[in-house]
Amino acid sequence: MVVSIENIRKAFHDKFVVDGISLEVEEGDLVALIGPSGCGKSTLLRCINGLETVDEGAIDVLGTTLKCPTQIGQSCFIKRAQAVRRHTGMVFQNFNLFPHLTILQNLTMAPQVVRKSDRVEAEALAHEHLAKVGLADKADRYPIQLSGGQQQRAAIARALMMTPKLMLYDEPTSALDPTLVNEVLRVMKQLDQEGMTQIVVTHEMRFARDVADRIVFIEHGKIVEMGPPEQIFGSPRDERTRNYLRHFL
Repeated sequence: MVVSIENIRKAFHDKFVVDGISLEVEEGDLVALIGPSGCGKSTLLRCINGLETVDEGAIDVLGTTLKCPTQIGQSCFIKRAQAVRRHTGMVFQNFNLFPHLTILQNLTMAPQVVRKSDRVEAEALAHEHLAKVGLADKADRYPIQLSGGQQQRAAIARALMMTPKLMLYDEPTSALDPTLVNEVLRVMKQLDQEGMTQIVVTHEMRFARDVADRIVFIEHGKIVEMGPPEQIFGSPRDERTRNYLRHFL
């Protein structure tokens, strides 16, 4: 099991935005988290990566367990979150590339700083990943010289530089022009075919239906329904799921 989530809760200002979620993700799964804006999808993703703390429950990621810092201590939580992030790639909505560095430098910084990788070795790996995402000729460009779709693909390549066992995406296409969305989704499909475990927060229903192994519909911080795409899109059991999908189908 790559991720095991047990009854986690997370509140902001006394309001639970994640409220009793349990979920398991196996190796090679592509799980799509769907639901209305503000339902807790992105917070759940950030909890998995240790970017947010949980108030209750536990999350196990590749054998490392994250709990509320008041239970295990703040320093212990930080160490465990760092351990999780060593094996986890995270791709955000707004790329988060360093604007003053070339694409090649953006990719090679973390391996050299965190892993003390040799520069030549890091650059060779960077070129390999840039070729994988269709940016072999963009290594010496700066982020501002790339389209939004190209920047997001560069962000995926950067995440892959740390050889993650789990990739997390927080609405990776929401900031893109519709004509550029397929560029990014194509890379995620390729990673799925290669066996990468991926959890995706998305509003791209066609992608979720065609590529995901499992769909998880969340509303008001709770899982309403989950299952394979054919069941969720073909015959959803819950009226709330049907009402949500009516906006897209």
